[in-house]
Amino acid sequence: MASPAAAEVYLVRAADRAAGIGAVFEEAGIGPLTGKRVALKANYNSDDPFPASTHPDALEALVRRLNDVGAREIVLAERSGMGDTRTVLQNRGVFDSAEALGFDVVVLDDLPADGWEAIADPDLSWKRGFLIAKIFRDADLVVQTCCLKTHRFGGHFTLSLKNSVGLVARHDPSGEYNYMAELHASPDQRRMIAEINRYYRTDLVVMDATAGFATGGPEAGSLIEPGLLLASSDRVALDAVGIALLRSYGSTPQVMKGRIFDLEQIARAAELGVGVRSAEELRLVPLDPAAKSAATEIRRILDETG
Repeated sequence: MASPAAAEVYLVRAADRAAGIGAVFEEAGIGPLTGKRVALKANYNSDDPFPASTHPDALEALVRRLNDVGAREIVLAERSGMGDTRTVLQNRGVFDSAEALGFDVVVLDDLPADGWEAIADPDLSWKRGFLIAKIFRDADLVVQTCCLKTHRFGGHFTLSLKNSVGLVARHDPSGEYNYMAELHASPDQRRMIAEINRYYRTDLVVMDATAGFATGGPEAGSLIEPGLLLASSDRVALDAVGIALLRSYGSTPQVMKGRIFDLEQIARAAELGVGVRSAEELRLVPLDPAAKSAATEIRRILDETG
């Protein structure tokens, strides 16, 4: 679907999330993970059902697959942006799933000071740097699952790069400085989002694009139903494909206008080496016949406006 390839993005029709995620794991070579500790970042920004939040079937399929390939420990860590994190996770059924499937849940709002790592760099757009959860810095493997959504509060779109905001502290340990207030008030918000991603790796990101929001977002919007799972280890490549998919349905002016790799989240992340630098460097890999037509249309959009 493109050449030469520096990153692969897998596409699979998602009538069965478990089968689709299994196919992605196999193609991406995830496993065996014997003795490995996995940090899992899902999407629980608000107490709203999929596609605002991770679908319960997607979470279950990911955890079961990680268990199947031998993970010693799975820790889902989260901080919600719209609402109390513990309440959001409770209402979304995450604690029930954890008990049933045997994984741990960490509410990042409750982390002690030594659970955070300070990131300070003069090249950052953040005035004081930021704090990132050590769970994601120290894990043997990091898996993320995100949704397909636009974002009306300044992010413009919330895919894998934006989902990383949920592993940054809201406040410093003293409570005197609010990092999220800075982020949402800054004209550099989209650059700041991209910069978070420089400081942790992802071994696999699964974007649940069975449905999504083409306008509005992140908690509600105009519903589309692509019926796909997208996956990659490269967040820039994955988000570029997600934007192309949104464009295929028609989306907000901020998503539709200009070249994809000129959009601030994408451009800054690529500049920092988080992922590929151009649409030509990513390869689409459909994993079943039904995904081929979607891959062809996404490739066309990437070639024309990437």
